[in-house]
Amino acid sequence: MGRLIVLSEEDNATLQAVADAVYKAEKQKINLYVDVSFVSAEDIRALNKDNRNVDAVTDVLSFPMLEGVKGKIIKKKDNILDYDPDMKAVFLGSVAICREKIAAQAKEYGHSVERETAYLFAHSLFHLFGYDHIAEDDKKEMRQREDSVMNALGILK
Repeated sequence: MGRLIVLSEEDNATLQAVADAVYKAEKQKINLYVDVSFVSAEDIRALNKDNRNVDAVTDVLSFPMLEGVKGKIIKKKDNILDYDPDMKAVFLGSVAICREKIAAQAKEYGHSVERETAYLFAHSLFHLFGYDHIAEDDKKEMRQREDSVMNALGILK
């Protein structure tokens, strides 16, 4: 059995717990890894503008590495170019998280920063696994998956 390894400049047990829950929900079997960066509001605004042509601060951005993986078991043989032999894992993608925006949203919604971080990290991981929320049906599916992970972790407030 593999694992979804979180690479971050911060040792964050919450992020790893979320990654473990999403990995399990997606029924993955091999080692995967994700690179997580905590960035300033200014930096995430620049990333958002450069990558999505949206000149605004956002809470989290996901940069998927793999295509066509939604609902599928990821295999090394299908993703050999994204396999890191030192990590012994396939690179799933990168996530940028804006702590300032997350703190403001936690206050606005009346819950903890840990809960907001966990929810948005789960959200970003589902994007890396190929889910989106453009169409209403897709949005519903993604929200159900996020809620399932949050419930499994017991992170409600």
